[in-house]
Amino acid sequence: MRRKLAAGNWKMNGTSAALAELETLAKAAPPAETDVLICPPATLISRASHVAENSHIQIGGQDCHAANSGAHTGDVAADMLHDAGASHVILGHSERREDHGETNEVVRTKAATAWEAGLITVICVGETLSEREAENTLDIIGGQLAGSIPDAATGENLVVAYEPVWAIGTGKVPTLSQIGDVHDFVRMRLERRFGEGIGRTVPILYGGSVKPSNAVEIFSVSNVDGALVGGASLKAADFQGIIDALAAS
Repeated sequence: MRRKLAAGNWKMNGTSAALAELETLAKAAPPAETDVLICPPATLISRASHVAENSHIQIGGQDCHAANSGAHTGDVAADMLHDAGASHVILGHSERREDHGETNEVVRTKAATAWEAGLITVICVGETLSEREAENTLDIIGGQLAGSIPDAATGENLVVAYEPVWAIGTGKVPTLSQIGDVHDFVRMRLERRFGEGIGRTVPILYGGSVKPSNAVEIFSVSNVDGALVGGASLKAADFQGIIDALAAS
């Protein structure tokens, strides 16, 4: 059985004061059959893990380097994230792919390294507006799935997040039918590659401008097991609304 997951990506936002929002979330009652993940900037991971200690909140990183260690100034290794208290790491987010030129191969290597460090990977896939308009969405996502996920994937070490790039931070949301088509396609590809036993247990998150106001209808869509949330995860009240909607779905 797949666990539901509400994951918050704080991106490059948050200083010590932001931990008060995390503390509020940690004090809330654990949602039924739903995991909650917050991925703050690397500077806050250690302190966030202490705030969330003994609560239902898990802490993750937003990226890691493909190498375990070495001369990589400014980068963070998967072992370092784990040591700081992280249980997960987001990889292949569209902003990393676009801003840093990360390829599927880079994401795949990072994922393998993250698994060696004991981290669960949230691997992101998604199409740009031009790719959507050219009706290449499923071809793009199929290629990203094949190229970004290592062969050793299981339902315990992998989460896939579908993030239509054109909907992130724009307020635009695909139709429920469009979301369902992609999530069903991702599930089919996972089952085909890894077998039904593994393919059916990997959670698939939706990550495109999820808010308390649209969460209920998004979570009603086939194969949507949760959300990867950006801006709405920065405030405890907003993110709690999404968590509650997911737990009730």
